[in-house]
Amino acid sequence: MARYTGPKHRFCRTEGVALCGSPKCPVVKRNAAPPGQHAVKRRKKSSEYAIQLREKQKVKRIYKVFERQFKKYFDIASRKKLATGEALLMILETRLDNVVYKLNLAKTREQARQLVSHGHIKVNDHKVTVPSYNVKIGDVISLSAKASNFDFIKELSEETKDLKVPSWLVKKAVVGKVISVPKREDIDAPIDERLIVEYYSR
Repeated sequence: MARYTGPKHRFCRTEGVALCGSPKCPVVKRNAAPPGQHAVKRRKKSSEYAIQLREKQKVKRIYKVFERQFKKYFDIASRKKLATGEALLMILETRLDNVVYKLNLAKTREQARQLVSHGHIKVNDHKVTVPSYNVKIGDVISLSAKASNFDFIKELSEETKDLKVPSWLVKKAVVGKVISVPKREDIDAPIDERLIVEYYSR
């Protein structure tokens, strides 16, 4: 199955949330209706299953993962001592592409994924080309020398120099470090992980 390359904000409109993370998303700017010819018509009340499914789909689309990989993450999370939903979000948050995005080294998760897969991201001075790589406490994430000179990276560094990164990360210039595991309160995306646990527990 190929990665989705259709209209950029279609899924944002479907979920009613700016999944792309852009402040210019039509959902944020214009409160856009869901996609489809008859989207503006009143819809029937969603079933409990439909609500759970929508939440799962939303989280998959936020973190840009496919169903098979998402289910694998859930299975791993269910074996941890933490609450399953919280453990699942921790796994997703520590993906390398997400960390690159959270460190403001990329404008979007898609761009972060591309930087990783093209070999422009280093972890502890070693090139890592797997976007799903999970970082650990103490890991240092940096850009390659070539990527540091990209015009869009320089522009982004200037635009985000005053922005804070999550409390479990620290950043200096174009180098970031993982100083702790992400906690539930560090995840600001509108996610109800309880619904995902209920979905897979059916």
